[in-house]
Amino acid sequence: MSYDNTAKYLAELYPADFANWLLPNQPNQEVTVLKTELSIEPIRADSVIFLQTKSRILHLEFQTLAKSNPPIPLRILDYYVRLKRQYRKPITQVVIFLQETDDEVAFTTEYTDEMTTHRYRVVRLWEQDAAQFLNNPALLPFAPLARTDSPSSLLSQVAQSVAKISNRVERQNIAGCTEIFAGLRFTKDLIRQFLREDIMQESVIYQDILQKGEFKLFYRQLNRRFGEVDTSIIEQIRALSTEQLEALGEAFLDFASVDDLVTWLDQLQ
Repeated sequence: MSYDNTAKYLAELYPADFANWLLPNQPNQEVTVLKTELSIEPIRADSVIFLQTKSRILHLEFQTLAKSNPPIPLRILDYYVRLKRQYRKPITQVVIFLQETDDEVAFTTEYTDEMTTHRYRVVRLWEQDAAQFLNNPALLPFAPLARTDSPSSLLSQVAQSVAKISNRVERQNIAGCTEIFAGLRFTKDLIRQFLREDIMQESVIYQDILQKGEFKLFYRQLNRRFGEVDTSIIEQIRALSTEQLEALGEAFLDFASVDDLVTWLDQLQ
């Protein structure tokens, strides 16, 4: 399951709530999702988002695992330089770690290399107070990952907060995201005691996340087997439905070259 992609969806749906959470000294500003021309590797595109206020850019990265290539500190510096060059605005960069870890990367807040030092913020969700998430639907899905001494009590509170969301579609989507994140920490049986699976599966966000997860898996397989592939082909694959991606994954086993992939895609048109 693509946990970082789920977090990105929430930030895109509720940019002001994320900005108010992470920029508490600049509340109630108009916030938009920045559709930047910066190139982002397809494998990272599902976990990186840029938000823009009138006076600042907020760069968010969601991480499930601490290890990455290039390393997180270097990648943060790279984005900072490119954002600064293009927009010439103050930039706040925040790496949000979703799953508890003792890896030093999750406790690192700067890139250092001889004469260069670049600092950024790190949020470790397992250290956060759940109360700040429970009363805000935009942040509610993070609540199962927050600090707690009683998992059952926390999940019960989360379920009650989900039930209070009056809009049916929003309730389904938030429930879907919440259950996805809860899976990082709790057993399926415990989650099912408090969160209903049927509500999650009705969520359009959940279905979209499934599609993105299938794409990411296939992209890795494609790169490993055939190396870099033309961007136009990648975009065709990205546009496929979950069912089509599953079918492509099966057919891919018999492909001898990229030409076979192109032929398969052409047959869909």
